[in-house]
Amino acid sequence: MTDTPGWASPSSSEQPRDEARPPADAPAAVPGQSVPPHAAPPVPGAGHIGAQYGAPGPHGQYGQYGWGAPPSPKPGVIPLRPLGVGEILDGAVSTIRTHWRTTLGLSLGLAVIEQGGSLAAQLAINGSTGNLTQALAGVVVLPLALLIGVIASALLTMVVSRAVLGKSATAGEAWREARPQLLRMFGLSLLSGLIFGGIVLLGFTPLIGYVVAGADEPALVALLVVVGLLSVPAAVWVWVQLSLAAPALMLEKQGVMAALSRSRRLVRGAWWRQAGINLLAWVLSFIVSMIIATPFAVIGMALGFDHLVNESSSTDASVPTAMLVASAIGGIIASTLTIPFSAAITVLLYVDQRIRREALDIELARAAGLPEYGGTGWSDPVGPNPARL
Repeated sequence: MTDTPGWASPSSSEQPRDEARPPADAPAAVPGQSVPPHAAPPVPGAGHIGAQYGAPGPHGQYGQYGWGAPPSPKPGVIPLRPLGVGEILDGAVSTIRTHWRTTLGLSLGLAVIEQGGSLAAQLAINGSTGNLTQALAGVVVLPLALLIGVIASALLTMVVSRAVLGKSATAGEAWREARPQLLRMFGLSLLSGLIFGGIVLLGFTPLIGYVVAGADEPALVALLVVVGLLSVPAAVWVWVQLSLAAPALMLEKQGVMAALSRSRRLVRGAWWRQAGINLLAWVLSFIVSMIIATPFAVIGMALGFDHLVNESSSTDASVPTAMLVASAIGGIIASTLTIPFSAAITVLLYVDQRIRREALDIELARAAGLPEYGGTGWSDPVGPNPARL
């Protein structure tokens, strides 16, 4: 482990076998925690020595902490131990708040490009395709959205990885660290999309074939719809299994297939926890987006009210330009806040799983420059710690 955020496995280049790791839900050994020794007869002067070096004092206390373990080190946005749900969410928010210049600056620039491209596409084909305008605009900007998503995930992963160590990263530094892996990130995104889309398409293939053949038996159509819908949970299950592939690819410098396999191993035994936290993060992001976008939608409708009234009595299917612009502005503000939040959640879930399975907390503490004592754990330094400032 080095001081850089490129976190390779603590062991050799060969990945540790899953049988050798503790279960994902089993609490990992937290640095600094150990079973206290059995009480020993008091030794003259032991109280003073114990208070200095953490040895048991005359009243059965372990230094200044008593028999309890010293607090887990927290050089950055999270404590270096297995994380709770609240700590993961708080770590994501703390990353945005502490490193707001980089996180919000990156997400704002990317959101402007994405929303600007979407607005341009809608204005170019506005009304010329009737009710399909919105759908066609979405298809046109899909490659741009994929490009923005990959760049945002790659850059913000590097920023969050440094925030865990209590270090900051500028946009230029994040770009230089992420650039060697960007092509692989594109490949990972494309392959993941093909996997999820392929599963859903496979489930609906019998229905599509039946309808194309011209058959119209309602009962059989309903049955084939149910069969198709059953493919959606299967796609979600696979998505959660592969949800940690992006940080594994960026931080461990993995290839595409190795990152997918790495994610599957890390998620094994903790699927429901990963799915629940991802769902909670998505719900929170959706609520924030709606709170921000709704006022702009109302403003846009007010500005384009006359156009909408005239449209109701004509065949014109165009959307007022004012409404499109107001919607784009709301989307930019919402994306500026939700993009770094979602990226931080994914990275912190990855860090949490590696702490639980591979004791990554010890490696992170070393990388953060925290002092080690006795070869058994990490303690707070006597003076101020620069890594925490």
